[in-house]
Amino acid sequence: MAKAQHYIDSIYYDLELTSHAMKALGNHLFEHLNLGLTPVEHAALDTIFCNTGICQRDLAKLILKDRANTGRILASLEEKGLITRFVDVKNNRLVRKMGVTEKGHKVLEQVRKKIEAYVKSISVQFSEEEIDQLQQTLRKFRENILELANMKI
Repeated sequence: MAKAQHYIDSIYYDLELTSHAMKALGNHLFEHLNLGLTPVEHAALDTIFCNTGICQRDLAKLILKDRANTGRILASLEEKGLITRFVDVKNNRLVRKMGVTEKGHKVLEQVRKKIEAYVKSISVQFSEEEIDQLQQTLRKFRENILELANMKI
């Protein structure tokens, strides 16, 4: 007979612990290196860089934050001069979209250079193939969860 699996023995628990550890490491790293951004501001800035003209609703989905939280992050980035917001038309409606300023590009490059070695040290024990496989497995796992929960994000 199979042993009953408890929550702390589950993949869900392992994923949750890993997520918390990554957040803690990110917060510590950004504070220690005095980057002038929080990890979530960096995530938003980088996502805007990769998706110029993105609207707040779509950005919120990508950075896994609600729209109100995303609005506060954007206000901070705009105040720091790292992004610009502009009005565009989407589906015959006015929508505020965003782009990264030249200063924002410079900050992204500085942050990338400063955290590159730390990011590499996290996965140094794994080959590129293992990292790729892990990412594919996590995506597949996430897609299955979202499908089961009927929550297409």
